[in-house]
Amino acid sequence: MASSSAALRASRRVGWGQRLSRWDIKISPYLYISPFFILFAIFGAFPLVFNVVVALHDWHRRAGMGDFVGLDNFTWVLRQPLFWRSLENTFSIFLWGAIPQLVLALLIAAILDQNLRARTFWRMSVLVPFVVMPVATSMIFGQVFGQFGLLVPNLQDLGLLTHVGSPFFQDRLLSHIAIGSMVVFRWTGYNALILLAAMQAVPRELYEASTVDGASRARQFFSVTIPSIRPTMIFVILTMTVGGLQIFDEVRMFDGGGTGGGNGGADNQWTTVVLYLYNLGFGDWQDRLGQAAAVGWIFAGIIGLLSLVNFMLTRSISSSSTKTTRVSKAQRNAVIATARAGAAESARKAREAGVPTILGRTTTSDEPRTAHAVELEEGANR
Repeated sequence: MASSSAALRASRRVGWGQRLSRWDIKISPYLYISPFFILFAIFGAFPLVFNVVVALHDWHRRAGMGDFVGLDNFTWVLRQPLFWRSLENTFSIFLWGAIPQLVLALLIAAILDQNLRARTFWRMSVLVPFVVMPVATSMIFGQVFGQFGLLVPNLQDLGLLTHVGSPFFQDRLLSHIAIGSMVVFRWTGYNALILLAAMQAVPRELYEASTVDGASRARQFFSVTIPSIRPTMIFVILTMTVGGLQIFDEVRMFDGGGTGGGNGGADNQWTTVVLYLYNLGFGDWQDRLGQAAAVGWIFAGIIGLLSLVNFMLTRSISSSSTKTTRVSKAQRNAVIATARAGAAESARKAREAGVPTILGRTTTSDEPRTAHAVELEEGANR
């Protein structure tokens, strides 16, 4: 009796252990990946959902949630001239920063791809501007482009930009160029390393073959390197578009406390959409969180649409430039049959001429053939 009860307890323990093992196999993978989804739900999904609620209400930072207004906040934003001006400024600064950045990143990556001395040092040095705080970068460039900075007095001594005292803070186009130069300074090295990683994966045989064909370094760059790294370039362009349109730190600190007071210039010369959103919801002259949330959703839609168009254009360019001719099965069989017929004709001529082959010395048609030679010939024909 005691032995049977002990056996029953042992079987229960074994069954419980098996159930725990099955639960461990089923549940453990979800537990391992749960931290990411928990953090995303708290800091990603919840703010997005809450932002929708804010955009649909008359919400203020001090008074809190007001009445439900539906799409009135979106209508109010689209009627504001400053929103459209900030949108123009955003695209202008983006173009002044993105195009030179992509060109310089390609050139720097191509140089770093060569056999340089201390190449690890040079590859690390191009990343230094990226690790510098954007606030520090903006303040330094703000001093460089200031009235008494390093650049303006020298240009004015040459007779340039003498119409105003601080041209980079008063002229709209010059302020966009100055802020674009900050973006170029900070992000060029980062994108250059991404492109360099793609260039390192290009087979060296392609360069050797192009060298044999007489291609120069410039020809190799445009005909071998660029087509080979096109997927990585598409990735860089997409990330550059998304990040460049969301510029905030540089424009906020470009003239913080100066003529613009950190609000994008005295006449909103360099006010971007994100800076406009910040001033609208959290600035000293506004308290419109509902309208600021609407600005965020409108701008998110614009960025998504532009990213989609950008992706489709770059993908179509990539597919058209790398388009290959499809060969049907009948054409392939015809080519194979032609090749076999040519090989058989060459073998026949070799036998007639008595040319040595891998099967041994062939005989001419006038020479007697042994049974072994006939056997080898029949095997070769098969």
